[in-house]
Amino acid sequence: MSGPRRAPPATQPGAEPAVAVADAAFRSGFVAIVGRPSVGKSTLLNALVGARISITSRKPQTTRHRIAGIVTDPAVQFVFVDTPGFQMRHRSALNDRLNRTVRESLADVDVVVWVVDAARVTAADEAVGALLPERTPLVIAVNKVDALDQKRELLPRLAALAALKPDAAIVPISAERGTQLAELKAEIARHLPLSPPLYGADELTDRDERFLAAELVREKIFRQLGDEVPYATTVVIERFEQEGALRRINAAVLVDRASQRAILIGDKGARMKAIATQARLDMESLFGGPVFLEVWVRVKKGWADDERSLARLGY
Repeated sequence: MSGPRRAPPATQPGAEPAVAVADAAFRSGFVAIVGRPSVGKSTLLNALVGARISITSRKPQTTRHRIAGIVTDPAVQFVFVDTPGFQMRHRSALNDRLNRTVRESLADVDVVVWVVDAARVTAADEAVGALLPERTPLVIAVNKVDALDQKRELLPRLAALAALKPDAAIVPISAERGTQLAELKAEIARHLPLSPPLYGADELTDRDERFLAAELVREKIFRQLGDEVPYATTVVIERFEQEGALRRINAAVLVDRASQRAILIGDKGARMKAIATQARLDMESLFGGPVFLEVWVRVKKGWADDERSLARLGY
């Protein structure tokens, strides 16, 4: 099962392909997007790719899996790797695995993009900065500049970051509005190695539709519920079949306790119906065809602290 693909660009007969594989000047490589929770890493990935392949919400630690977003330009291919926000406070088997994912992602990339919030640079940001590999080129993306009341507030933060990482390029951006993303890509491209493309020019992500379907259901849970319940849930796709353009998908939401199941279902099933409807609409937009989605909620006690369960669930 493949992932969603970018629509092919309109070309004139006899036109050159978008990617010249034999071009000795072509660059491609892996770019890790890292930062503390809630700085906008997934929003940035989606803005760069031009599709919602990584789920987002206002709650920290929404992203749990490593996911790559692929952007192919005429002379360069970026493979952006979104990672979970590095968790410094709460310890569990799940969070330990998420932190391990961040460390492993940093070990195998050509460039690191460290995302910080323009409003403040916190001790948690500095703790993430201390984990960054010294020999890997670093670009600091100072995000959410559009949210600053006074633009002059940005200058001392840029100076502090420059002092903290003197060899890094610093690019103020707004992932939400697309501000200075071209400048960010240009700075990253300077550090990518000379190489033919790693993926096809029409590919958007390294993840398949089954994975993306589970993530879209989980996103709606994070957006619909309060602070506790989303962190006690995960989503398993039990059936994914395609009949022509129609996709039939059965998803199971696992929770830790029966009380969480009741909250998730809601009065007469209203909350779960809203979650499933919103997820289905997003799937249809991303996959480019109709989706029949059924979602159940099941209790699986202690799943987030059970190493064997986490491995089976793909963490």
